[in-house]
Amino acid sequence: MRSGGAVKFIATAVIFLLLAGCSANPIYSTTGAVLSGYSEGEATPYVLQMSDPHMACSLGEGIDPLLYSFSRVTDAPDTTGSLLMLLAGNCMEYRAWEAELAYLRADFEGNVPAAKDAREEAKRLNAKTAARRLKAFNRAMAAYEFDPSAEPLECPFLFSEQDELTFLLGLLTGMQAIVNDANSGALAGIPRNIAPQAERAAICVDNEKWGGLPNSIRALVWLLLPDSKPPLSPDPWAVLDHSSELGVKKGMRASMALEAVAAETFGRPEVLAQTIAQFAASEDKVEVWDDYQLVDEVAAAVIRFSSDKHWTANYGHRTPQSYFGKMSPKRDTDNVETMSLDDLL
Repeated sequence: MRSGGAVKFIATAVIFLLLAGCSANPIYSTTGAVLSGYSEGEATPYVLQMSDPHMACSLGEGIDPLLYSFSRVTDAPDTTGSLLMLLAGNCMEYRAWEAELAYLRADFEGNVPAAKDAREEAKRLNAKTAARRLKAFNRAMAAYEFDPSAEPLECPFLFSEQDELTFLLGLLTGMQAIVNDANSGALAGIPRNIAPQAERAAICVDNEKWGGLPNSIRALVWLLLPDSKPPLSPDPWAVLDHSSELGVKKGMRASMALEAVAAETFGRPEVLAQTIAQFAASEDKVEVWDDYQLVDEVAAAVIRFSSDKHWTANYGHRTPQSYFGKMSPKRDTDNVETMSLDDLL
């Protein structure tokens, strides 16, 4: 079903339900089941193929309340619901990003009141982002009846690639919720035990198939909680670097976004600069996995925001397009060939 037809279908269903009144509970249940099936079978694959993260996140904010309103009369579609809330969390984070850039610009200009105001706005938006992402994590775990704290660990049965990705993104979203909460000053109160739970659960998904993302999640947890690192495991930074390379090969560069976040979180400016440069260099050679293009596009947005933060803090503005991949306006003239004026005489 094309997106235009889907919108007409949903609009017709909603109007019909409003006209039907309170006596139409069986119709509510039937419509809810149809919407859940459509969302799982058609809407989710369509959204994952999108190349516009902002439009996708708007879909999450708009459709999630409609879809979950039917959970009063039928089972909640937690698989699709996890993705929808993930997208809604992205929308809130994009607003938090703008507030943070506003803070950095005001700080660069020495405008203290504006800087304080923007910083407080960023904290509040990060708290809302964290709350949405916690809900996405919980939905993903519920969808596959997975208890991340169970001993011993029992991996869920994942029927399809879409299930594997939904579960994996649920784990990643749980980790992101912790980071957002930290950026908010712990306003959202996100449980920190999500981190070791995500580290354990990440082994349930094939690392190479998904571009190193499972191991990137594990490496990030090892940096956050060094005691969680298994004996004889490689250095977390080496794991992140290898995962980023694997992500380029697989056409899904989410691992690179995690490496950038880790570099910012743990004060590794050289790693951040290298990751941004590698991402920019990969643009001309990466073959993005078409079925999951949205994941790569979201990763690209994270990388560009990391670059924009650096440029705004140091130069007062976002990264100029022609300088994406560089950390300063200085041009690289080492390999530029120059013409001798003597040759013209």
